[in-house]
Amino acid sequence: MTLATATAELPLQLLPDALNGSFKLVPAIMVTGMLLLFLGIGYAFRVADTDDLWVAGRSIGNVENGMAIGANWMSAASYLGMAALIALSGYYGLAFVVGWSTGYFILLIFLAAQMRRFGKYTAPDFVGDRFDSDTARAIAALTTILIGFVYAVGQARGMGLVGIYVFGGDYATMVVLLMAITVGYLALSGMLGATKNMAVQYVILIVAFLAGLYAVGFTQGYSTVLPQVEYGMLLDQLGREFTEPFTSGSYYLWIATAFSLIVGTCGLPHVLVRFYTVESERTARWSTVWGLFFICLLYLSAPAFAAFGTDLYAKNVGAVYGANGMSGAEGDVIVVIASQLANLPTWFVGLVAAGGIAAAIATTAGLFIAASSAAAHDIYTNIVNPDATQRQQLLVGRATIIALGAIVTVVALDPPALVGELVAYAFSLAGLVLFPMFFLGLWWENTNRQGALAGMTTGLLIWFTAIINEVLPNYVGFLGDAAGDAGAIVPLYADVFPAIGAALAGTPVVFAVTIAVSYATEEPSEDIKRIVRQCHSPEPMGQQQSAEDVVGNSGNSGVATDGGRDTTDDETRTNTEA
Repeated sequence: MTLATATAELPLQLLPDALNGSFKLVPAIMVTGMLLLFLGIGYAFRVADTDDLWVAGRSIGNVENGMAIGANWMSAASYLGMAALIALSGYYGLAFVVGWSTGYFILLIFLAAQMRRFGKYTAPDFVGDRFDSDTARAIAALTTILIGFVYAVGQARGMGLVGIYVFGGDYATMVVLLMAITVGYLALSGMLGATKNMAVQYVILIVAFLAGLYAVGFTQGYSTVLPQVEYGMLLDQLGREFTEPFTSGSYYLWIATAFSLIVGTCGLPHVLVRFYTVESERTARWSTVWGLFFICLLYLSAPAFAAFGTDLYAKNVGAVYGANGMSGAEGDVIVVIASQLANLPTWFVGLVAAGGIAAAIATTAGLFIAASSAAAHDIYTNIVNPDATQRQQLLVGRATIIALGAIVTVVALDPPALVGELVAYAFSLAGLVLFPMFFLGLWWENTNRQGALAGMTTGLLIWFTAIINEVLPNYVGFLGDAAGDAGAIVPLYADVFPAIGAALAGTPVVFAVTIAVSYATEEPSEDIKRIVRQCHSPEPMGQQQSAEDVVGNSGNSGVATDGGRDTTDDETRTNTEA
């Protein structure tokens, strides 16, 4: 069963009819003040050079970076979309809770510290230098931009829906307005300002989410002290669509979705770049631990909010499931609708809505900066114009943010899926194309250029085929006719490679292709192997050092090293860091 078939009875409507869409003065003041705060922080920490634009000067501490990871991660898909998927598809939606949280354990154990020791600016930077290939760099950069586009469409949709509750008006106006504000502050602030904002955004979103959950649970008699556990008493009342396993999707689809989200987490460029913003590998590890803690505060609470919202909807609005049931748009704002149906004060529901906007903006910030760095640093500077000045890089980066923002806004006016589903497509892409390169690149020194190119090409082919097979029929007439009631042009392919979970079968294929081609072709140079080994060294490195710096310095005559730290004279150090 494909996802399209599983949700065929849940129409994707742009307007949530159950949501009070009138203008509300106090929530509007709250949200406007929040947006002005973000703009002010962005201006205060506006970028002066590319270090601040891409990696915040590698100056972020572990708790602050952990909060930034939490805000960067808990997008509209987490704040709004996860509860929506659980409300609309019940047990199947738990695959998102499992996948999006488990991935961080893989990051903590296998990638965080090693990525920081490699010490580049971006994920494509790692791919290009590790495999000594501008082609690999370009593929990784284009994949990063594509991930940012697909992922951000879900964020724009979430902002638009929540904006309707606060400001009234129509969906299109809200999408355009809130995306314009987001793009404006990002083009100004870069990674440094975005990171400072993310810490603030995390506080806003987690306070809003938990306050809403506790208020709804307590006032409606669902819970008292621990709604994350007490909501279980509701399950008998919610019906088999919510509680029975695999009624909204097959067992294979559940596993495929969870697996794709796990490996996709480890392949997302805007997540990996957080490890480049800290001063050391130890800080990278601890910031991941803090990030996981902050993430779990929301993830353990989303199923409870979904249960409360589903029950309140059934009691106050109508049937939740079936052809006339809850629409996709209503599901995407079930957190706000639950607070509204619980008759909480308007200003309080506005606080919950503000948290959703903060979550969407925080993640959009990380996505757009990752995409802009891919365009300006990895494509323009490393491939097109190696002599590019910092001013030129900043101009290209800002132009990319503006252009991507415009395209995302247009597509979000008529999105093809729920917020959570849109984001999951990006995870599937990351898990197929980038995660195998990160993992093998750091843990198998014999992975070479030819293997990486073959593997990435295979991953892209699998993903594009799955999207064309299952998602594009919603947009393209003749493809829709070919798909028919099955929801996919080739149902068998969709069963094995569902668009939302193509990595389950596809990632092992990419690993196998990469390894086989690497074995069949020449090994990488000894210098690259030494850099990979240095990524696993127990010796600490300097704040601005990379594994390449340490390996290069240790091979130079007259250069002394002390525990991996450069101890050359000031002139040599300056040249190395430059």
